[in-house]
Amino acid sequence: MLTVESAPLRYLVSVPKPRAPGTQGLPVLCFLHGYDEAAPLDIRKALTRHGPLRKGSSTRAVKEFIVVAPQLPAPGGDVWHRYGNDVLKIVHEVRRTYRGDESRTYLTGFSFGGNGVFDIALNYAGFWAALWPVDPTRIPESDPGRPVWLSFGEVSRRAKNGFIRGLDLKPADSSEKNDRIYLDQGQDHVGTATQAFRDDRIYTWLLSKSLKT
Repeated sequence: MLTVESAPLRYLVSVPKPRAPGTQGLPVLCFLHGYDEAAPLDIRKALTRHGPLRKGSSTRAVKEFIVVAPQLPAPGGDVWHRYGNDVLKIVHEVRRTYRGDESRTYLTGFSFGGNGVFDIALNYAGFWAALWPVDPTRIPESDPGRPVWLSFGEVSRRAKNGFIRGLDLKPADSSEKNDRIYLDQGQDHVGTATQAFRDDRIYTWLLSKSLKT
């Protein structure tokens, strides 16, 4: 796992073992952190607290995906929408450097980062193959037009029916082949993130989504 100094957002990147020349590029998973993980908190401590780089999360994340995790430059709350262009620049750079697959690039985030998933996807809809918000704190302003897996927790659960109606979500146990899925395991805010990022089913679902299909 490398720390990359980049302005205005520093980021961590984790890259699986190299593949043989000529093989398909690697899928890319970009993670947006929540409220308490912005700088000046140490970036490795911050971005391994929750999410796919956390110890205990599914090993599929780091074995099968290039994982990139930018860090906001200062605490500011629900502000990922201000940095959408910077997030895309970072993902472009990572894909170019490590042979990331442009058709299999996914966006996930926890809490305010989950809001950022929707905000950035609404502005850059054709960039992401699928979206994975984890316990976001508010319903998106409009439909992002991409496949969505929403992991409900104690915060998003308060507006659960609104999320389900607005995004036309179906329960995960009905069919994981759907493009719009939700899963609620009854956890609190942090527990939802812990459960979600260790769930192999969601990584399988992400990999079934591509801009080519």
